[in-house]
Amino acid sequence: MTAPTRTAPVLAPRSSAELIQAEGPVLAHNYHPLPVVVARAEGVWVEDVEGRRYLDMLAGYSALNFGHRHPALIDAAHRQLDQLTLTSRAFHNDRLAGFAEALAGLTGLDMVLPMNTGAEAVESGIKVARKWAYDVKGVPADRATIVVAGGNFHGRTTTIVGFSDDEEARAGFGPFAPGFRTVPYNDLAALEAAVDETTAAVLIEPIQGEAGVLIPDDGYLTGVRELTRRAGCLFIADEIQSGLGRTGTTLAVEHESVVPDVLLLGKALGGGIVPVSAVVARREVLGVLGPGQHGSTFGGNPLAAAVGSAVIELLATGEFQRRAAELGERLRTGLAALTGKGVTGFRSRGLWAGVDVDPALGTGREISERLMKEGVLVKDTHGSTIRLAPPLTITADELDAALGSLARVLI
Repeated sequence: MTAPTRTAPVLAPRSSAELIQAEGPVLAHNYHPLPVVVARAEGVWVEDVEGRRYLDMLAGYSALNFGHRHPALIDAAHRQLDQLTLTSRAFHNDRLAGFAEALAGLTGLDMVLPMNTGAEAVESGIKVARKWAYDVKGVPADRATIVVAGGNFHGRTTTIVGFSDDEEARAGFGPFAPGFRTVPYNDLAALEAAVDETTAAVLIEPIQGEAGVLIPDDGYLTGVRELTRRAGCLFIADEIQSGLGRTGTTLAVEHESVVPDVLLLGKALGGGIVPVSAVVARREVLGVLGPGQHGSTFGGNPLAAAVGSAVIELLATGEFQRRAAELGERLRTGLAALTGKGVTGFRSRGLWAGVDVDPALGTGREISERLMKEGVLVKDTHGSTIRLAPPLTITADELDAALGSLARVLI
């Protein structure tokens, strides 16, 4: 008996409310998005299905550092789509070498391990650090440890949430992988006490994004670099959110002129077009991997390499780093003016800020919903804190408009 032929239904245009309602039965409820349905975007602006426009002050958690559909990135993607999109790493492709050379040059490191998502980069960095500990440092088999910071956010895989202290991320997903030690963020004494002869690496975010854009004290990153060097372990910097122009420098570690052993990149590396991530490291570190010991079907694919190369070309001009630094001062000034007027405190570096709102005025979610009605999109984090991370292409007038909207919702 022949199975009946199934065809996809032809769907009539649906409203935002109808589309949100339609998601409920068919999508896993692992997100709680704001009730806006984006259909089009250009630069720093997005538009919903009804044609309402919003200023994007989140930029895809820094995946859209260069704005929506940046012409140079779209052009690079289109040209590559006409040539070759995927070979897998079973074969070489003509875009990968140039991408790796450019990324190594941008970061000042030696070798690149291309992956896709940020979590993959973190998982890969963990594997590489352990392999290095056994092959180079001489840690006994299966004894390697990695020291991490409290309040961290490195991804959502079971290994990563296992060393998170966010119970919402952890609860119900154990048992978790051993081999991690957690110390308070921004505490060099605690870090030094946790490091011993089994330590393969110290893994930290130079600025903790999910925790509310927490910026460590001056000298902390320098101290981590010196401590890991003395202890003979690796310094792994997770710059998946903080890197690639966001803080006014190419990398956040540059604010202290620090060069880690291993750098984790993602989000903006794909230009908001394709998922691209990478582990970038010293040759001695990434050189421990041999054929068959790690891989990814899509990692380093030609389309990703073409877009990633175009991203690096944009950063090589220095324009976006300068914009983030200059407009970041304007953002600080604007937030300072709101302090005591609904804002109880804030932390910012470049075009990235965590803003603490008086809880009496609402939760972070409620403030985000009010801003949405004002035509500004942001994202809440813990409690009454919201995050601001606009595309680095935002203008001074657009930034001022967003701050004006924030002032109005805090009345």
